[in-house]
Amino acid sequence: MEAIAKLKSVRVTPQKARRVVNLIRGKSAAEALAILKFAPQGVSEPVFKLVASAVANAKVKADAANVRFDEEDLIISAAFVDEGATMKRFMPRAQGRATPIMKRTSHITVVVSTPDEIIAKANLQKRSK
Repeated sequence: MEAIAKLKSVRVTPQKARRVVNLIRGKSAAEALAILKFAPQGVSEPVFKLVASAVANAKVKADAANVRFDEEDLIISAAFVDEGATMKRFMPRAQGRATPIMKRTSHITVVVSTPDEIIAKANLQKRSK
């Protein structure tokens, strides 16, 4: 079972968000939630909620398909951060000048899946080559 959760326009720079997302990529969902719970970065809270949402999405998908579901089997198969819209602001400086301030946003995506789904995808890619 594969499930996706997306979070758009988070008010954090993509570079800072990638630092946290790189910690959880490839880990089990339970382990990722434990890592995020105690991570000191500010973006770890929205990413924690996003991973929990992806797990819940997988559960709903499994219930709809009448498939056995175990939360402990889920692995974060993909997690990435894209750049969102940038809010442009200006700060007044000396002698009538102004300097730009870029307030960046991020789009974060987390994909959780079971190990057999990952193996099936790998076999499918291997056959197509």
